Amino acid sequence: MSTVHAAFKRVAARRGDADFLCVEAVTAETYGIDAGARSWREVAGEVDRLRTAYAQAGYGHGHRVGLLLENRPAFFTHWLALNSLGISIVPIHAELRSAEWTYLIGHSEMSLAVVQPGREGGLRAAAIEAGAPLDTIRPEVAGQIPAARSPARLAGQPVGRASECALLYTSGTTGRPKGCRLANGYFLRAGEWYLGLGDLAEVRNDAERFITPLPLSHMNALAFSSMAAILSGGALVQLDRFHPTTWWQSVRESRATIVHYLGVMPAMLLAAPPSPLDHQHGVRFGFGAGVDPRHHAAFEERFAFPLLEAWAMTETGAAACIMASREPRHVGTSCFGRAELAVETRIVDEQDAAVGADVPGELLVRAAGTDPRRDFFLGYLKDEDATEEAWAGGWFHTGDVVRRSAEGDFHFVDRRKNVIRRSGENISAVEVESVLNLHLAVAASAVAATPDPVRGDEVLACIVLRKAANLPAPEQIAASIVRHALERLAYFKAPGYVAFVDALPLTVSQKIQRGELRELARTLPGTPSCIDTRQMKRRRKKR
Repeated sequence: MSTVHAAFKRVAARRGDADFLCVEAVTAETYGIDAGARSWREVAGEVDRLRTAYAQAGYGHGHRVGLLLENRPAFFTHWLALNSLGISIVPIHAELRSAEWTYLIGHSEMSLAVVQPGREGGLRAAAIEAGAPLDTIRPEVAGQIPAARSPARLAGQPVGRASECALLYTSGTTGRPKGCRLANGYFLRAGEWYLGLGDLAEVRNDAERFITPLPLSHMNALAFSSMAAILSGGALVQLDRFHPTTWWQSVRESRATIVHYLGVMPAMLLAAPPSPLDHQHGVRFGFGAGVDPRHHAAFEERFAFPLLEAWAMTETGAAACIMASREPRHVGTSCFGRAELAVETRIVDEQDAAVGADVPGELLVRAAGTDPRRDFFLGYLKDEDATEEAWAGGWFHTGDVVRRSAEGDFHFVDRRKNVIRRSGENISAVEVESVLNLHLAVAASAVAATPDPVRGDEVLACIVLRKAANLPAPEQIAASIVRHALERLAYFKAPGYVAFVDALPLTVSQKIQRGELRELARTLPGTPSCIDTRQMKRRRKKR
């Protein structure tokens, strides 16, 4: 078993008419598709049909194909068909704006995109802007797929565990998102690791129903829940997104037994009035990260299942995943468990020297054994320097600050990297700053995270205005700056707060002093110079 498709095909032959992809009522209504379950046999037949169509069109090993399909069932059928031919997928976040699409299309060199109805024109326009010809097809394609514009780069080479399976873009610390090349081995390891956890996270073969609202453009849904369902012979309930008011309805309707979550979800669910239905579900455990320590015990007591906190990154996948899947979990302390023997860890200070127990430092990880990069990401596309920098000294530098107790339990502390984590989305401060600095009223900007009681972090922009007479009122300037950002960035990246300052905290070399900025950002909301613009941030309306 060396590819995702091979794993799926083997299990599908055994599971036959059992449920595989399940669409509950809320997601069905949102997407305008039928609710209900599709069997392993039915999905396998559709995958075979698509595989033949792609092969006849000349697509093969080494090509990349974009998927702008949100969390629709078609994502899986196209992914599995493409994977069988050695074609890597590039999941495209539907909330990105045209300029972001332009970068992604040009950088990834995708040759085709499968696009949900209504979005083809925008994607093709972005491709023209990138100077990268791109064909688009709708997911329900039943006939001719446009002929591949170029031969498959790796045609003739066997498709296997080391072949690129997906290219996922993750916000970096120096501006543009980086493309993480992920192999089949990365995905297979995710499922194998998940099924091997046991204890509180035991996965029963042919029995589990995994429900997740997380986007397939992120590794949690694409690698962990998807691969656990595939390898265990379970059913996957992929929601369009998290809907707090209908979440438990979806859980009950789908008969979910395992849920995937982010920290924003427990906070919203606890905010609802208690109900006699709170215990009426079949959930055995939740797999996720970032639950507010203040909410952890309260959630478990009210809803009667454990939230098992884990740590991982797109770059590490399951090869260095650490999870609190057994007791003691130290609930309410941001504990994410102990490292397994397959993972080597170090915690270091800013001089790369090891620190002692309970001293915060940057987490470094690698695979135990002779191959420290085994089943990690293959590297950043077209950026070998950044790849090697991340692996300096033979350890992957995570940029996350943690502490380890004398007993070996890891606790999350902070992020050293210049990344903002809002409702599960990683946002590059530098990317946002580069957009804000184009606004005519902005002399300089600096972006940092400020705490948000629901979303974890919110984006706060410190703005130094250009000197000019007759400037509008601060509220008007702030609104103009946010509209400028919303036209160029996904809505979640735009500032939720705009703070006007006389000067930015800078180092002697005139670089932004990120540590000082982070502390400043915590204090600015609620002050007269800081404008709350969160109400301007809205998800794109469905067409």
